[in-house]
Amino acid sequence: MVDYIVIGGGSTGCTVASRLSEDPSASVVLFEEGPRDRSPYIHIPGAYYKTAQGPLLKRYEWEPRDDQARTEKPTMVQASVLGGGSSVNAMIYIRGVPQDYDGWAAQGAAGWGYQDVLPYFRKAEDNERFSNPVHGTGGPLGVSDVPYIHPLTKVWLKACQEFGLPYNADFNSGDPAGCGLYQITAKNGLRSSAASAYLAPAKRRANLSVRTGCRVERILMQGNRAKGVEFIENGHRQQIFANREIILSAGAISSPRLLMLSGIGPAEHLREHGIEVVSDLPGVGQNLQDHIEISLVYELTGPHSYDKYKKSFWKAMAGLQYALFRNGPAASNLIEGGAFWWGDKTQETPDVQYFMVVGAGIEEGVDSVPGGNGCTLNLGQIRPRSRGYVELRGADTSLPPRIVPNYFSDPYDIEALTDGCMVGEQIMCQAAFKPFIARRHVPGNEVRNREEMRKFCLEQAHAALHPAGTCRMGSDADSVVGPDLRVHGVEGLRVADASIMPTLVSGNPNAVCIMIGEKAADMIQKGLALKTDAGALRQTLPAESA
Repeated sequence: MVDYIVIGGGSTGCTVASRLSEDPSASVVLFEEGPRDRSPYIHIPGAYYKTAQGPLLKRYEWEPRDDQARTEKPTMVQASVLGGGSSVNAMIYIRGVPQDYDGWAAQGAAGWGYQDVLPYFRKAEDNERFSNPVHGTGGPLGVSDVPYIHPLTKVWLKACQEFGLPYNADFNSGDPAGCGLYQITAKNGLRSSAASAYLAPAKRRANLSVRTGCRVERILMQGNRAKGVEFIENGHRQQIFANREIILSAGAISSPRLLMLSGIGPAEHLREHGIEVVSDLPGVGQNLQDHIEISLVYELTGPHSYDKYKKSFWKAMAGLQYALFRNGPAASNLIEGGAFWWGDKTQETPDVQYFMVVGAGIEEGVDSVPGGNGCTLNLGQIRPRSRGYVELRGADTSLPPRIVPNYFSDPYDIEALTDGCMVGEQIMCQAAFKPFIARRHVPGNEVRNREEMRKFCLEQAHAALHPAGTCRMGSDADSVVGPDLRVHGVEGLRVADASIMPTLVSGNPNAVCIMIGEKAADMIQKGLALKTDAGALRQTLPAESA
């Protein structure tokens, strides 16, 4: 028996578990299905290209729409390692825009407006450059400038400015419009994942138990109260119970799946699979959102990108520079520059995000381009209107979920993404970049106009792997959790991860997941303190007054 059980050792779960264990009187156990974050590739920023494709990922098939022709099965990749996405992602530190959070509050998530969440971003952050009303220092999460900027990144930023984008020194100031250099979640040349930032400093706390390699199968219910969890560890099925609360932080795919396997979800769907209904919540698994991206790949006129480091000599030189000085290409996340701009000019804030990848297909696994040297302009439509869902395939806990993202089900998304491509193409054609580009490799020369670019996007766009929204926060009948993150109709159970977002934020969501963990832990601790104070007050009152 413990006080708190946290399910999922990703960005939010690590944050919640660490913060709750700061109270020495509270016992906390954190369950993570994947292994410990011991792989050296996790901690070296430049090894991101390996963690983005390697064995620390869990792959789920998702079902494309009929108009999305695919030559291979599309996959939804989720991290399976302590630290979750923060241990394998590109480390880009982005919060979205204030309007994202004010929109949450307007949709019924009271207390989650921008001014409400800003203190938690600042509490989490230890920024090496900024210390101002929107940035914090001294928090667990290292946020830093990329220590090594490739010359081609600087060329691309010049091209952006030639096209008309202003230079933006801080994408997280509240106004992200323009081009600039990303800050990343790193410190002293090492990745600052949620595991290294939050759990590593807490590892000596006797009241915190981190159990990796454990697959939670279901939440154990007693009536409408969550009492414990059933899990598999080393092939053995076990149970553990919580005195106070269970916090579900398994992510936007696994959190709704686990709720449904535990009898919490759409009653008709649960009964179809023979699962006893504990709480009929039709919104569980609905409202699935994800950014969708496309990559434009270019062949370069010479060894002007990180592709040259595929050769043994250059790889050894980069390794030596990193080992001696924590600098050079291995200290870079390989995606140093980016931009936020408009596909749809009627929007209040930019709706397309750009990533200048100084290599050919680093994220997509493309080995090379003709000539061996290339670069990739990756871009995504960051406020998708399309909605999908996650549901069960059966009551068997070993079955993967059914994932139907419905990308481009709202035609607005494909039009905005196409417009973003057209802008990206114009940036790459500016004078600053012309000496470096031999030709566009993907798409090929057959794509010559907007309609052909639209068709290319429809066929080749890929998931950004930022799923959110499937346990939506709100106060209406279709919401799953309230603003306090408690599951409607269920006692002792909260959800805290990307699944609670009413709408996906306008950019990379990792920093947001950590903020959610900070706010969730604070609400739990303050709620407990209020109850304790109230109980103490009642005990001191005369009987007739009570």
